[in-house]
Amino acid sequence: MAATLTDVAKRAGVSIATASRAFGEPDRLAPTTRERVLEAAADLGYANPQAGTATRTFGVIVPDVANPVYGKLLKAIQGQAWHGRHRIVLFDADEDLRREREQIEQARKLDGILLCSPRLPDADVTALIGGTPSVVVNRQIDGIPSVLMDAEHGPAQAIEHLFALGHEHIAYASGPRGSWADARRYDTIERACDRHGIRLTRLSHHEASIQGGRAAAALAAASGATAVVAYNDLVAIGLEAGLLDLGLTCPDDVSLVGIDDIDLAGAVTPGLTTVQMPIERSGALGVDLLLQAIAGAVVGEAATLSSQLIVRASTAAPRRA
Repeated sequence: MAATLTDVAKRAGVSIATASRAFGEPDRLAPTTRERVLEAAADLGYANPQAGTATRTFGVIVPDVANPVYGKLLKAIQGQAWHGRHRIVLFDADEDLRREREQIEQARKLDGILLCSPRLPDADVTALIGGTPSVVVNRQIDGIPSVLMDAEHGPAQAIEHLFALGHEHIAYASGPRGSWADARRYDTIERACDRHGIRLTRLSHHEASIQGGRAAAALAAASGATAVVAYNDLVAIGLEAGLLDLGLTCPDDVSLVGIDDIDLAGAVTPGLTTVQMPIERSGALGVDLLLQAIAGAVVGEAATLSSQLIVRASTAAPRRA
């Protein structure tokens, strides 16, 4: 059986993401690390899918191209594909299940599919993809290689941070219904709140946008929570604006935490405390795994890339009565 990138990473004692960068982004690694990866690849007879192969054309399907998270992800995908002069065909599902279904059917005509945060049920995705080489980013579906953005470490850090500040009641502003990442993030937050004895209120599902955050603001205010963790940064920024309309300020009245760490998170006032997700690395690794699958290699287990809390000015100790 041909060696895979996972085998190379294990032999070299590095993560899959680091092994991927040794071939696609060597300038980002220390020379000794890259040399160790290349030696491991040579020992195992690993064939780099980026080198010496025919140009491939693959589809990239995202839920909403207007969301800056997917803009950042697409830039990384395009950059990694460009190393081998591969071409991508972009599909924007626009958070529409019917459109996502049709787009997967269209993308099957290409060499492969990179499916980012799909909203359809697992069984539907598996049936639609069929035998087309595919990789899923930011969701795990049995039988399909995946690249996961850690939903455990960073969100748990956020709850520990709020607990240390003295918050005893936290709300979670949910994202789109059917979002796999939303369910994972809530589960992590719920467990962390249980560990610390924090009361948790889950707000209803809203769009993963500033408008969705504004729509959730009244619910957040009515909950009585002194801090809100939002599904993503856009929802958190919308919440801040909506709460301000209701006469509540951040962080004096309500502390806010986002997820993703988009560029806007550090530019708003107050700067948004958020969980930094490995968006660019997920896109680059997804391309590498897909090219392996297209080349006929067996792509194994899911790769999970780490997350990290970034503390800014939107969180503070709760105001006491």
